[in-house]
Amino acid sequence: MRNGQSRREILASSGAALLAATLPACGRAQEPPKRKLGYAIVGLGSYATRQIMPRLKDCEFAKLTALVSGTPEKLERFGTEYGIPKTHRYSYANYDSIRDNPDIDLVYVVLPNSLHAEYSIRASQAGKHVLCEKPMAVSSAECEAMIAAAKKAGKKLMIGYRSHFEPYNRHGISLVKSGFIGRPRLITSEHGFNAQPNQWRLDRPLSGGGSMMDIGIYSLNAARYLAGEEPIEVSAMESTDRSDPRFRNVEDRIDWQMRFPSGALAACVSSYSSNHNAWRATGTEGWVGMEPSTPYDGHQMWTRKKGKTEQVTLPAPAKNQFVAQLDHLAECAISGREPIVAGEEGLKDMRLIEAIYRAAREGKTIRVAKA
Repeated sequence: MRNGQSRREILASSGAALLAATLPACGRAQEPPKRKLGYAIVGLGSYATRQIMPRLKDCEFAKLTALVSGTPEKLERFGTEYGIPKTHRYSYANYDSIRDNPDIDLVYVVLPNSLHAEYSIRASQAGKHVLCEKPMAVSSAECEAMIAAAKKAGKKLMIGYRSHFEPYNRHGISLVKSGFIGRPRLITSEHGFNAQPNQWRLDRPLSGGGSMMDIGIYSLNAARYLAGEEPIEVSAMESTDRSDPRFRNVEDRIDWQMRFPSGALAACVSSYSSNHNAWRATGTEGWVGMEPSTPYDGHQMWTRKKGKTEQVTLPAPAKNQFVAQLDHLAECAISGREPIVAGEEGLKDMRLIEAIYRAAREGKTIRVAKA
């Protein structure tokens, strides 16, 4: 104890300082913008309508100005709810005409994975900045095309890695980077849920794959941001019960390992038949872990050092992960700076996913080429 403070309080207060020091660069504007930038939400499924759209009212730099959907009933219902005029409601057929709407500055693509590349590229070509949900696309070639389209248009491309804006995950990154756990030796990262049948995620033409392309990307991205370096080789094993009608053309579970240049190892899980949501980074002097680690809310973190395990509680953030993410692209568009999770981040994950699939298919360790 120091001046009446417990070690837990010291951890939390130091965490607040670390968080403040590592806030996204584009998230600290010197002055409010002259106007909020307008988002067009492309795809009005559950995630867009329940998680994204309700948060836009809390943004400092952005607002909701347009909707894109192939379902007229959704356009009418949500257009009325959010006060979006009919002139700002688009179908997929007239999507390209968003180029003529000056109220649209930013496009958030929240569609099935196989449609990410097409609608992101068309948004860039229409002169709009793009936020695309993860996984970025269904192949590294598509990711490269998305990056090229944004660069050609002179617009920003950001991927929806919301955990990079969530305080506990950012604190975990800071603790590892600061040396709190010593030299990282092992990272475990597990994500999965019991997937219900009859949804687009279980249809390969729409999803591009099974759990690895959906929930597994959380395990992969967490292992990378905790390690603070890129893996040099991967090995993997798939476990799928093909008699289960859910897994007619997608995989259920993949367990994989990654080796990093420092010698640190990561052991990861992606599953559509078991529930997981946790990560832990273990080093030579202790560990830091979260469970649950990447939910919409309710994050919990623990640390262990010098024989003591303690829970870490951080102060409530000014912006939750959704608001911070939405504002980040808007401010980067205003400032000209690059997003902390630009298209290149999505490309790195997709190249690794391809390597993981290959390792599982061929039953051998795959050397990962440098980006």
